[in-house]
Amino acid sequence: MQISTFIVDAFTRESFSGNPAAVCLLEQELEEDLHQKIAAEMNLSETAFIRRLAPTDDFSKSSCFGLRWFTPANEVDLCGHATLASAAVLFHKKLNRNPSLTFLTRSGKLYTRQAEDGIVIDLPCYSTYKQERQEMEELIKAAVGDGKVQDIRYSPDTKKLLVRLSDTYERSELEKLKVDPENLLRAEKTGKVKGVIITLKEGFRGNRKGYDFCSRYFAPWYGISEDPVTGSAHAVLSSYWGETLGKTEMLAYQCSRRGGELKITVRGDGRVDIGGQAVIVLTGTLSL
Repeated sequence: MQISTFIVDAFTRESFSGNPAAVCLLEQELEEDLHQKIAAEMNLSETAFIRRLAPTDDFSKSSCFGLRWFTPANEVDLCGHATLASAAVLFHKKLNRNPSLTFLTRSGKLYTRQAEDGIVIDLPCYSTYKQERQEMEELIKAAVGDGKVQDIRYSPDTKKLLVRLSDTYERSELEKLKVDPENLLRAEKTGKVKGVIITLKEGFRGNRKGYDFCSRYFAPWYGISEDPVTGSAHAVLSSYWGETLGKTEMLAYQCSRRGGELKITVRGDGRVDIGGQAVIVLTGTLSL
């Protein structure tokens, strides 16, 4: 079997930044275990598999496809950057001219569309709830050490813990933070958490682009020590910061080593539009 495969840097305008995802176009059904084997071989934070829903469907002409995402360790329910990457492959490599594309996923229907300044993905917007620090004290310590924490939230839908650092900090301090993923795994005793978001309100100094907030994201429970730019984490961050700042439109920056920019519109219908750029850096064929 020959599978058309692409590597796409998502949420960036430049190659070798943003978050890389592999995208595989499946012309025929793939044996179930091969999805995970291919994702492990790609060894990126996510590998996306786009499948036709009917034998007559065409990657260049159809507007609805199946989509699954796998980390090197397991399948996940939602991945924003690999959805953006998948749309980029269909729009820019397969020259699909539909104004929008629908993906059927484990998180329901996801919609993507081309915009003037990139691609917009339509994701669920996940609420967060106050989390008592005492229950998560060891995990928070593993994430931020002795750093000052201003707020702690939990998203039960995504099993993500959101830790907001004090407004007295600047982005450079979040960037310098050293997080050991093995310590996170050892510290999480509740069974509730599968990802840790560390976030910070952006100040004015050094913030020439006008970012509203920045973040980093860690998911060693899924085999991802640190994810460079994370759409699914921003489906949580959008809800939190939208409520906190009283905004429906925001500009966010995930300040990992690779870094990436996300444009956010909280819609009010339980959904959020997240926009970004994508660069296709590799086109090839996977032989099985």
